[in-house]
Amino acid sequence: MNSYDTIIIGAGHNGLVAAAYLAKKGKKVLVLERRDIVGGQVVTESFGDGFSVDSLHAGGTLRPDIIKDLKLASFGLGVDSIRKPFISLQADSDPLILDADPAKAAESIKRFSEKDAAAWPDFIAFMEKTSVFIHAANETIMPRLPRNFSITEGYGLAELGLDLRLMGGTDMMRIIRGIPMTADEFVDEWFESDVVKAAVASLGIHGLTLGVFGAGTGYALMHNWANRGGLSHLSVEGGIGKISEALAGAAKSFGGEIHTNAEVKQILIKDMRATGVVLSNGEEIAASNVISAADPKHTFLSLVGAMELPPEFVWNVQSIKMRGSVAKVHLLTDGKHGIPEGTVALAPSIKYLEKAYDAAKYHGISENPYLEVTTSGEVVSIHFQFAAYKLKDGDWKSEGAKVEKIAIDTLAEYFPNLKSSILNKKTLTPLDLEQTYGLTEGDLNHGQLMLDQFMFMRPIPGWSNHKTPIDNLYLCGSGVHGGGGVSGASGRNVVKVLK
Repeated sequence: MNSYDTIIIGAGHNGLVAAAYLAKKGKKVLVLERRDIVGGQVVTESFGDGFSVDSLHAGGTLRPDIIKDLKLASFGLGVDSIRKPFISLQADSDPLILDADPAKAAESIKRFSEKDAAAWPDFIAFMEKTSVFIHAANETIMPRLPRNFSITEGYGLAELGLDLRLMGGTDMMRIIRGIPMTADEFVDEWFESDVVKAAVASLGIHGLTLGVFGAGTGYALMHNWANRGGLSHLSVEGGIGKISEALAGAAKSFGGEIHTNAEVKQILIKDMRATGVVLSNGEEIAASNVISAADPKHTFLSLVGAMELPPEFVWNVQSIKMRGSVAKVHLLTDGKHGIPEGTVALAPSIKYLEKAYDAAKYHGISENPYLEVTTSGEVVSIHFQFAAYKLKDGDWKSEGAKVEKIAIDTLAEYFPNLKSSILNKKTLTPLDLEQTYGLTEGDLNHGQLMLDQFMFMRPIPGWSNHKTPIDNLYLCGSGVHGGGGVSGASGRNVVKVLK
């Protein structure tokens, strides 16, 4: 058998970050990707002539220190330095435009509330402090609470607590209180206008199967804001897939290997120790360490197998909440769609957002969905919530057309030229997210960002430090602490654990 220091399962951005750091350290690293392209969720793909789209994520950026450490600019990674506005559509066709410039945003807010306009600069300042805390938390290796606590790992948590305290008593308490809050409660402390509240609160449910009245969506709001660097998406020059291409280029330049069309079917276990992997073609590859960038459920229940794991651990893995409810609708147009540049959201009120979630709660498809829309030249990309992975009636082979119709019809109410501009369409259902992109139950975060599945409880309590009951087997995907969105934190953190 071929032998490596480390095999990484999955060439998503976290797997590639881990690969690049390890290869830079001189380790013999092999990344195995079942698709024919690298990137996982962070890909730009073509669905026809002139129809190139950012398949799942409308934008994002890796942590600046990762970009610097791996010299990713030299591999073609460029991030748009001009943040476009967040535009919240309204029934009167005069939207709320939240520009990246707080002063300009406040001018738009004045139409709805003078008081909220005055509060906006302070809110932005607070969210910047919150983002500092979230990033500090995401780079901290979480100790294995409540059992097997390591004093060494506890130092990181103590430092995080000190960082929080140094923010000052008022901001510290606001952040701590904000974590278990609902998104509605979070914004209610700052604003009086329902329009402004809903625009901001939408980040608290983006990618989650929860409504704005769900406990813990305050934390999700802070997490998503930190990952985006604000309300609107930050685009990548040439498409978000450039992030993955740059990471792959860096990993290879340091001596790492990346094999595509190489699906891992099994992780080899001997005496509770990972020794390598078996590919779908039967090839066995040995390694001193195996790191899985796949989600925890797929890793443990499919690649390892329940028979190799303690019963209580298996039960906890089976209980991880996935519950994807996101679909994507991509449209190739003639360019006359009328949709402005920026992040355009259909989140007109708090009540609207909560009712949109009701459909997924009962395993259906929302007739009045929460939408987030971005454009890239002639391409319009629509993020659709809520469409339950597990449908009570029908199946996704037939219901994909329904999601597509609802998305287009809903958006056409605000942009009348949209329908006549469409030349081609591509819809990705929650089932497509599972089957094509390897996301169990179509969950973008490899497990919902909920109160019982965050920080030291991610992916499950007692196993929050990237390690597993199988020696030499580690996790580095979005399903572990630091994951969720596009940052690369969990991919970098696993390398610290391997020291």
